[in-house]
Amino acid sequence: MDKRRADAHLAMLAAMRLLAVDTATEACSAALMIDGGVVERFEVAGRTHTERLLPTVQGLLAEAGIKPAQLDGLVAGVGPGSFAGSRIAVGLVKGMALALDRPVVGVGSLAMLAQAAADAGAQRVLACIDARMSEVYWGAYERDAQGLVRPLLADAVTPPGEIACELAGEGWHAVGTGWGTYEALLRQRLGIGIAELDGGALPHAATALRLALPIFQAGQGMSGDDLAPAYLRDRVALTLVEQQAARAAKAG
Repeated sequence: MDKRRADAHLAMLAAMRLLAVDTATEACSAALMIDGGVVERFEVAGRTHTERLLPTVQGLLAEAGIKPAQLDGLVAGVGPGSFAGSRIAVGLVKGMALALDRPVVGVGSLAMLAQAAADAGAQRVLACIDARMSEVYWGAYERDAQGLVRPLLADAVTPPGEIACELAGEGWHAVGTGWGTYEALLRQRLGIGIAELDGGALPHAATALRLALPIFQAGQGMSGDDLAPAYLRDRVALTLVEQQAARAAKAG
């Protein structure tokens, strides 16, 4: 590629307009990349994501003065987290992508938490989300030379006292609601040196944009048809009997 074409390509990438949404946890957020900058709307929405997400997206686009058809790509937070919440963001992005014929990228909740910590200076991060039913979603990440996080092992779901992985050393950053709920148990189980801990951290759509941008730049966005939530659990729901047994075990 000659210099003129290379400069034009870089200018095009800098001018990309990307919309990201995330509803996999208690947070509901939408972020827009436009003119090289990012604007975000974020709130803790509890179980009101269905009512809040679309007006949030519409308000963000209106504030920026652009229409959905002017977007170049879409990003969805795919979980893990709430099963219903993960489906809300994925469903909106799938629908928009197919209607607009735009590429999509799915970004995981644990990667978003890890990237936010890396952007604040962390080198190694153990992200952990309270998965309910006495389990946690967790993943270990490391910041690369470009400042982006990469997984050290596959994200998983397990009881906090049964995490099985070989992590060592000092200076780990611990983030996510799993730490807020099970800090003592996780510290005992993992035995790693923790430099900073934020047990209330939630994923942000703006961080999803940071992780998705290199994928779009490489032309590796996928079709909306292929986008799916990342549940991690083999089954989306327990039977009524299993739910009762789980509550009884927790109460005991």
